Amino acid sequence: MNEHYRKLKLDDLNRLSSEEYSKVDKFPMVVVLDNIRSMNNVGSVFRTSDCFRIEKLLLCGITATPPHREIRKTAIGAEETVEWEYFEHTRDAIQQLKVEGYKIIAIEQTENSIGLSQFTPEKKTVVVFGNEVDGVSDEVIAMCDTVVEIPQFGTKHSFNIAVSAGIVIWELHKKR
Repeated sequence: MNEHYRKLKLDDLNRLSSEEYSKVDKFPMVVVLDNIRSMNNVGSVFRTSDCFRIEKLLLCGITATPPHREIRKTAIGAEETVEWEYFEHTRDAIQQLKVEGYKIIAIEQTENSIGLSQFTPEKKTVVVFGNEVDGVSDEVIAMCDTVVEIPQFGTKHSFNIAVSAGIVIWELHKKR
């Protein structure tokens, strides 16, 4: 094995403690999960949100909330560090965020959606990810300022929601 590429141990990574994490500035983005069915997807989005220090995660509708073993399995503790809130109806979360001055972006395939690479986020951005089968609800899309689409080139018409969240959050993080 080439020592030049020695895999780093946890201590080498200098990660923040949960207490330190709670005090650092967050990336000014709110992630909204609109009726996500899979608790593994919810846990994965918690984990991605922690990695990029997302400001807050809003869990809406049928989206499961912590504490739950299935969420923890993929979140591996991020459900304890990422600030989150539950809303029975996604529209209520969106209305509140609009009042707070956020630009609301649905990640969906629609007429007139713009490609992710062409989108430039505002200072206060919300990204909405939808249900694994039906996507972001029509009601929520109608409330959004913009719809952004992740380009795809194969035979499938969608990414898994956790993969979509990783792609979008990474791309928007790079643009800040």
